Amino acid sequence: MRAVMVLLFKLFLLMGANFAIADNALITTLKTLKIGDMRKLVFHAKAEKVSDRPFLDDNNNEILLANYEGKYLLVNFWATWCVPCRIEMPSLSSVQNELGNKKFKVITIATGRNSVENINKFFLETNILNLTKFRDQKNRLAQDMAVVGLPTTILISPDGEEVARLLGDANWASDEALKILKTWVHYKK
Repeated sequence: MRAVMVLLFKLFLLMGANFAIADNALITTLKTLKIGDMRKLVFHAKAEKVSDRPFLDDNNNEILLANYEGKYLLVNFWATWCVPCRIEMPSLSSVQNELGNKKFKVITIATGRNSVENINKFFLETNILNLTKFRDQKNRLAQDMAVVGLPTTILISPDGEEVARLLGDANWASDEALKILKTWVHYKK
């Protein structure tokens, strides 16, 4: 029995090593795709756990990023007063249209003082109908996640870990960005 347990333990370790190799191979592949706006995308050497701080949906219900475990997330911190954020938002809507499914979701979180009315007005003016209108009114989630400027976009794995982030605006609907996102979501270990 002990020999079986040792064999299973070694097999488990070997599988873990293979997963780490696969993750490193994925990151290496993704780094080669960083051109255009995506040059600003920084992949972490080691994935980081995300905050468990709640934020609000458009009905003032508390939500956690953990509610989305099992999905690939593109989480965008923005503000209604932030011009680069407003310019970037339609490209995020396009990404949600193209890639959004059971495995992948774009989540937008207005951080700081952003009224529901101003968020709704902006989404209406830009004809954005498919993105979340989440709010982090007191910047607590943003602070926990070390968001130092807006916009900040974070890629979160199905395991609930931050794998990369981009500070500043980007055209997320560009061919370069879509190639990175599609490779990340559809990568086979």
